[in-house]
Amino acid sequence: MDTITSFIEKCKVVPVIAIESAEQALPLADALLEGGLPIAEITFRTAAAAEVISILAQQRPELIVGAGTLLTTQNVEDAIKAGAKFGVAPGCNPDVIDFAQANGFPFIPGVCTPSCIECALSMDCKVLKFFPAGAMGGVKMLKALYGPYKHTGVRFMPTGGVTQENLSEYLSAPGVIACGGTWIAPAADIAAGAWDVIADRCKKVANA
Repeated sequence: MDTITSFIEKCKVVPVIAIESAEQALPLADALLEGGLPIAEITFRTAAAAEVISILAQQRPELIVGAGTLLTTQNVEDAIKAGAKFGVAPGCNPDVIDFAQANGFPFIPGVCTPSCIECALSMDCKVLKFFPAGAMGGVKMLKALYGPYKHTGVRFMPTGGVTQENLSEYLSAPGVIACGGTWIAPAADIAAGAWDVIADRCKKVANA
């Protein structure tokens, strides 16, 4: 987990991607790499997710690929078999966390309240996805949550409502190691094959 955390913190932004076709996997990876973001979270919101992760893990090993929206132990098992390097969830499901930990799979559960944070901490999870960040109060809420838990070593990856415009505000908030970015490679751009547009967004993030 420490190795993955360090890499995520170095990248600062993790593109969160829902991709419908395995044929789009390699051009997407090349756009991210060209733009300077060698990391991606492929969400299990589509039937193609596991195949996409497998293709990227085998053919673009320089891209660190995680699996997102892992809601069940089966999702986690499929992600591991596909070659994902880490997993992310929108919520804090003890069964899913247990399974990931039992398999040595770096896992970032989702939280949005003090109770969620304490559930995660009780299972030795200290890198947490703050979701949905914008709807839950954004940076103001993050600062309020961080205060009483700072001494535990908890750290956050806010996702949902993060944009290029407010990215710097989120990244400068205490306890934030990186942000999840759904705006970088939206489904419409992937479907249209707008790889140059995606690469340019990555470059803007890298420059920022």
